[in-house]
Amino acid sequence: MPTKQNTTQLIADLSQIMVAWAEWEDEGKFRKTFYPVPEHIRAFDPSVILVIGPRGSGKSELFRAVIKLDLMPAIQRCLPDARLPFKEMDRITWIAAYPAESHFPGTLELERFLIDDNPDPERPPMEIWFAYLVRFLWDHLSQEDQKSLEILKDIDGGDIDKIYSVFKSLKNAPSLALDHLDAKLEREDRYIFVGYDELETLGAKNWVAMSSAIRGLVAFWADYTRRWHRLRAKIFLRTDLFQRYAIEGGPDLAKLAANRVELHWNDKNLYAMLLKRIANGSEDLWQYVKTSRGIKFFDDPILGHVPYPVTEEDIRPLIKKMAGEFMGATIKKGYTHLWILNHIRDGRGQALPRPLVRLLAVAADTQKNSPRNLKWPRLVDHISLRRALDRVSEEHVTHSKDEWPWLLDLKTSVKGQQVPLVRKEFEEILEKTLFYKGNTLQKIQFESEKSLQKALPANNAHEMIDYLVEVGIFRERTRERIDVPDLFLSGLGLKRKGGVRKK
Repeated sequence: MPTKQNTTQLIADLSQIMVAWAEWEDEGKFRKTFYPVPEHIRAFDPSVILVIGPRGSGKSELFRAVIKLDLMPAIQRCLPDARLPFKEMDRITWIAAYPAESHFPGTLELERFLIDDNPDPERPPMEIWFAYLVRFLWDHLSQEDQKSLEILKDIDGGDIDKIYSVFKSLKNAPSLALDHLDAKLEREDRYIFVGYDELETLGAKNWVAMSSAIRGLVAFWADYTRRWHRLRAKIFLRTDLFQRYAIEGGPDLAKLAANRVELHWNDKNLYAMLLKRIANGSEDLWQYVKTSRGIKFFDDPILGHVPYPVTEEDIRPLIKKMAGEFMGATIKKGYTHLWILNHIRDGRGQALPRPLVRLLAVAADTQKNSPRNLKWPRLVDHISLRRALDRVSEEHVTHSKDEWPWLLDLKTSVKGQQVPLVRKEFEEILEKTLFYKGNTLQKIQFESEKSLQKALPANNAHEMIDYLVEVGIFRERTRERIDVPDLFLSGLGLKRKGGVRKK
């Protein structure tokens, strides 16, 4: 039973609830921290091919849990009332086709193949995805089809040129082999789900190569999804990549995208996810959490302590116990359980799991080195939470640069400004920096000015601010003023007018 004497250990345990991103955690810890969201499980309905979500929304965690670790039976136990796509999970085979280590070419080899050796980079390379799919499905093919395709199997996975050449020489044999497999699966009432994740790593960060590879993959499955009924793809794709590349796929893709699943997190699921991470952080934390009133758990041998649906009122007693009821001496600064969630929302009001968990972990890490004494059973105070928010914001901006490669250049442009700022003033700042206009031409030394101009998602400062509001980095307020949510504030080097001082 946790007592005042082991407060130091409890704080240390809380600081470790997310040291590495969930997709990098060891399997044992991952199983205990993964929270199955009922609404997300529809991603595994056979009719769904595309699973879309922004960075940090849990795409890779869901991919790893179901396709790599086969945790769907455990998810079934923990979500008995959820509308799961299948009841008999032994009829499904899960295959991870990307990332696939040495079974797939490296990013530099893929970039060369798609760009340097491709006479038409705009033409999606559907055939290469088909060739590797045959190789991944090899053990499920009939002996007769294996014999006809043997020359394709015997090539090293990294030799993309030879695999492509041999695949082309086989003519219609690969298509017939997978037609036979699909028919066999239908007779046996079974499915094979083929998963693709981390597609932003395609092409060694060459955006042309990445675009070509993603469009080829999506175009391939848009075509063959109508042909095969038991061979089904699950393509996990970042929202920005879907919007940038996938929608160029024409009418076939439009039909594919119409039934996509987008990973959203409501407050109930965010609270439950946070609670599960804390409860499974250590035995001491579990004992600390379970004594809080109003929260029920389902104990699973695989997934650990899984909270029942958690509402704001359910989580409030635990947050009050852990971090105090208010973000200060009185209610004037707000309720802590609401402040924690509201301050990691973007400009659209959306909150994601990663910043939320990091906020508690960083606050505990800050508290470990604090001279302030806490009254038991408090583990962190409001000062540590406020200071943690800056660090989480800086992390979020840094890790978002893959999604928005111009984000750090935007930081250079706006650093030191105070928000809210009149929109016209913001536009003038961006015109003189990102877009190099105006009389003073205060050019910032970017790595490549021309490439930056090309990479920006807008043609001028007015359009740029519209885009920043659209994706939630900025927020539009009344009287033509632009604000920035706390999730991006410190990370972009901005200050808030009249902000609360972190004592």
